[in-house]
Amino acid sequence: MADTGPMTDAGTVERQWTAFHQWGPYGLLAVGTAVAVAASDLVGMTAPEWYLAAALIAVAVGMQLWWTRTARTRPGPNPVSVCLYFVRCTVAFVLVWLNPLFGFYAYAGYFGVDRLLPPRLRKPGLFLTAVTIAGAQSGGMPPVEATGWMLFGAILAVNVVLLVVFARLAETEEARSRVRVETITELERTNTALQQALDENAALHAQLLVQAREAGVADERRRLAAEIHDTLAQGLTGIIAQLQVVAATPDPALGREHLDRALALARHGLGEARRSVHNLSPVALADDGLPDALKKTVAEWGGRTGVQARFTVTGTAEHLHDEVAATLLRIAQEALSNTARHAAADRVGVTLSYMGDEITLDIRDDGRGFDPLTARERTPGGGFGLDGMRARAERIAGSLTVEAEPGYGTAVSARVPLVRHDR
Repeated sequence: MADTGPMTDAGTVERQWTAFHQWGPYGLLAVGTAVAVAASDLVGMTAPEWYLAAALIAVAVGMQLWWTRTARTRPGPNPVSVCLYFVRCTVAFVLVWLNPLFGFYAYAGYFGVDRLLPPRLRKPGLFLTAVTIAGAQSGGMPPVEATGWMLFGAILAVNVVLLVVFARLAETEEARSRVRVETITELERTNTALQQALDENAALHAQLLVQAREAGVADERRRLAAEIHDTLAQGLTGIIAQLQVVAATPDPALGREHLDRALALARHGLGEARRSVHNLSPVALADDGLPDALKKTVAEWGGRTGVQARFTVTGTAEHLHDEVAATLLRIAQEALSNTARHAAADRVGVTLSYMGDEITLDIRDDGRGFDPLTARERTPGGGFGLDGMRARAERIAGSLTVEAEPGYGTAVSARVPLVRHDR
């Protein structure tokens, strides 16, 4: 729960001041009347003066009661509150004229002036109140002889100076209060905006989580699809090719040889499938590094297809991160598979180059080639083709380029960062 102590204290003080402005004039009038009655013999008020004082006291009480009800719907400063203030000052002045001890009531003019008067009338109203109080403090109105006037002037000057000092302090405090109110308002606005931003961020975070989950699912689907294509689909294609040879040859020895190849391909595909499901390295990388795995892959592919295939390594071979090695091997397998299905090539060259912070894999053939602008995302046989290889390279911050022309062969080049194996 937020700390509302300062705001609660401010509200309590405001209610106390409101109660004082409502009931304070009654109290000051009561004190002034009681003291004036108690010292009436010393002052020497006549009966008519008492009648006039009683009438003025009744006017003051009635006027205050009327303002208490009016202020609920029409709080000052407004013309009604201005009228109240100056009528009250007039009543106090006349009462002090009749008996200086009524001066207690005149102090009501010092309180609530900012609630009753607009800024342009506050100084005149305070000066009128100071005159009335100075008259009461100097012994009554009007002053007698020059000495009385001098005393009245001196007391009035003191009251005016005090008014100026207290008015300046009041203005300073009012400015501080206004700054505090503005600061609190700005903080509340900022807190509201911050809460809205937090709510929006929470909603955005939840949306991002959903999107990330969906992207993860889609990426896993693509990975599995590519893995199945690169392992099971190609393995099954090789098995079918070997079985077709068995079915077409009358030579039992040759048939047995192709059956053994089909069996080896089936076992290899099974191992690849198991590792693909568990997102592990390809079978070829289980015991060998990338250069050896590529060398065996190229040799097996050449023996299976009858195409002259050569593998070359340039640069200093390094132990690559599993993901990098697996990606390059899969790209090579896909490129060789595409060559076997579409290129009708006589020769294929595969080159693995270690070049500082990068590693490149180039697969070139002298087949029929094609127009890269008309290449489709999926190959006719249902494979993932060039876009699948490109997606693999980009997944590890690499790139893949293709150079091909009808009748002049194809060159596929994958370039990826050289990320070493974690030790």
